[in-house]
Amino acid sequence: MHRQTSVDKHILVEGGSYIMEGTESQEARNACLIFSPKTDEAGSLAKMLRVFKDHDVNLMHIESRSSTRGPGYEFFVECDTRSGQLGKAIEEIREQCGYFNIISRDYKDNLAAVPWFPRRIRDLDRFANQILSYGAELDADHPGFTDPVYRARRKYFADIAYNYKHGQPLPRVDYTEEEIATWGVIFRNLTKLYKTHACREYNHVFPLLVDNCGYREDNIPQLEDVSNFLKDCTGFTLRPVAGLLSSRDFLAGLAFRVFHSTQYIRHPAKPMYTPEPDVCHELLGHAPLFADPAFAQFCQEIGLASLGAPDDYIEKLAAIFWFTVEYGLCRQQGQIKAYGAGLLSSYGELQYCLTDKPQLRELDPEKMGVQKYPITQFQEIYFVADSFESAKEKTVKFANAIPRPFGVRYNPYTQSVEVLDSKPQVGNLMSNISSEFQILQNAFQKLKA
Repeated sequence: MHRQTSVDKHILVEGGSYIMEGTESQEARNACLIFSPKTDEAGSLAKMLRVFKDHDVNLMHIESRSSTRGPGYEFFVECDTRSGQLGKAIEEIREQCGYFNIISRDYKDNLAAVPWFPRRIRDLDRFANQILSYGAELDADHPGFTDPVYRARRKYFADIAYNYKHGQPLPRVDYTEEEIATWGVIFRNLTKLYKTHACREYNHVFPLLVDNCGYREDNIPQLEDVSNFLKDCTGFTLRPVAGLLSSRDFLAGLAFRVFHSTQYIRHPAKPMYTPEPDVCHELLGHAPLFADPAFAQFCQEIGLASLGAPDDYIEKLAAIFWFTVEYGLCRQQGQIKAYGAGLLSSYGELQYCLTDKPQLRELDPEKMGVQKYPITQFQEIYFVADSFESAKEKTVKFANAIPRPFGVRYNPYTQSVEVLDSKPQVGNLMSNISSEFQILQNAFQKLKA
């Protein structure tokens, strides 16, 4: 029997909104090569490109950039792994390079490769439509499966997400009276519990969403308005998505402070239940806390830890996401409060989680990463955090143990991820941190004076 809650079997393997493991799209089988020649001579890129031509390798994308690993330039090329003799081309190019790295969707077939991950925020366009479940198609047990009007409406929302590209305004939706009425039922019930059941940070932000983003019983907020509000607060933004992404892809979005959000709403026949995340789960459960700086940083750390991580660690990070961002509890002034989106968007489980029925355990990423959990009933175990800051520190410590041959850093100025795998890069970063620290010291001295 399914539980009557706002979030149910939308996580089918690991956990977390949209997280579900499955087979990668065959269309995504490209390899990204990053390399810099041993000598900085004119025509070096043309020389490298001739190697790909000689081996009949089809190139999807080419760009050059100033190298952060030393003098000269480095080149970034995306290859179609199904064309030509890519292996031989790689061997030939590697011999001519001072630096060489492979980032590939097909990394399992190439032990030298690192699992592909986005390097720039616009790279999220590459996997945004590779959904695994719950787009326009519905399962036979879905409340709206036999409703042709609802199915047509779901296709409308899916088309919006499929056509969206980074940098565009988020599409606004004219919700129907029936959809607004469904939202109203959920909004009325949940808002009765927030003051006594939700964490302090949630209750601080929620009135601001009411004032600035149209959070009302008779209005479903627009993703564009909420996204702009979050961006002003913490730099987080929302992006429309048609259904469930793989764990790896969903977590990668968090590294850029991007949350993939649905816009459709659950079927009106069961307003207190949905088999997948909908706009109620996103805007009432997730969005408010993305406006909190400490929580936003915590979510981004999970995303950064996932970039280039092996599959088994993706599963662990997804479980950590489940027990924190989706179903997390925290301790505040001697009381237990809810901060997980799956709780804050579920009238039934938000009440249940603060009773003496479930087991409460201290937040521990190592244990959360291997803890099994039910997906069709209330949780039997919740992990309790002392604060978002302590949760972040423990997660960063866990991430440091992930086996990958580099570090990563998000650059907010360019909205890109920097791969730290050379001494010059680390040295430049340390110099920048030293400059920032000097600014803080000067400001502190002025405050003391």
